[in-house]
Amino acid sequence: MVPAALLAVALGGTAGYMALQDEPVVPIGGPFALVDGAGKTVTDRDFRGRVMLVYFGYTHCPDACPTALADMVAAADLLGDKARGLAMVFITVDPQRDTPAIMKDYVTPFGAPIAALSGTPDAIADAMRAYRVYAARNPTADGYDMDHSSIIYVMDRTGRF
Repeated sequence: MVPAALLAVALGGTAGYMALQDEPVVPIGGPFALVDGAGKTVTDRDFRGRVMLVYFGYTHCPDACPTALADMVAAADLLGDKARGLAMVFITVDPQRDTPAIMKDYVTPFGAPIAALSGTPDAIADAMRAYRVYAARNPTADGYDMDHSSIIYVMDRTGRF
């Protein structure tokens, strides 16, 4: 589960914390332009001013993806009122099957405002590259699964990792 304390720091004072550090900014994250379940283009800039929890996965995932999304929702629940400054973002690694409508239907049962995003294969590849996400098609008897990294990225209010 994403530690609530880490999220509390991110929501309450990331800029001050980061200013005290001598470490370079890690080049993870970056611009993206994807599509939500309503067909609206959503960019990384739409989440500025909020801490983002970003997860890359797919709707046919048997275990890692639903677990990660449930962990994000649980962390938001632990934050209570502070969760208003939080944006949960789920980006598909399987744009051929995960249309914007399918993504929207997938996150609805989690009962939380999760921005479920899809897009063209090129747009998804660009977002994956920016976040250093690994994903590869794995053929199965029924079609295919997606092998993928399973990381919940915590991005500060300015979009930095």
